[in-house]
Amino acid sequence: MLLDRPIKVEGDDFERFIAESEAPVLVDFYADWCGPCRMMAPLLDEIASDLTGELIVAKLDTDASPQVSGALGIRGIPTLILFRDGSEAGRLTGAVPRPEIEELIAARETAASGRNDE
Repeated sequence: MLLDRPIKVEGDDFERFIAESEAPVLVDFYADWCGPCRMMAPLLDEIASDLTGELIVAKLDTDASPQVSGALGIRGIPTLILFRDGSEAGRLTGAVPRPEIEELIAARETAASGRNDE
């Protein structure tokens, strides 16, 4: 599946979506009322477009799916979590510049090393 823009996932589908994805998945945990989340949206659109076929960018509304964000220990938004083979490979919290996101994405190749940016 080639996705050139972020795809919205919901709580009921989240676990299955992450587990079944053959490509790494970068999930943006956000809320509509969050100013920094809105600031990050265009950047995530660019990343989804630039890495089409290599990475899936997904968005999960924490207000609509509090059980997912609670289970993952998300305490601030926006939070970006990179999943590889269904497991967390790295995390960033807050509005961050593209180089930090690119570094997190690069960690997809070294996910087995247990690296976790928080």
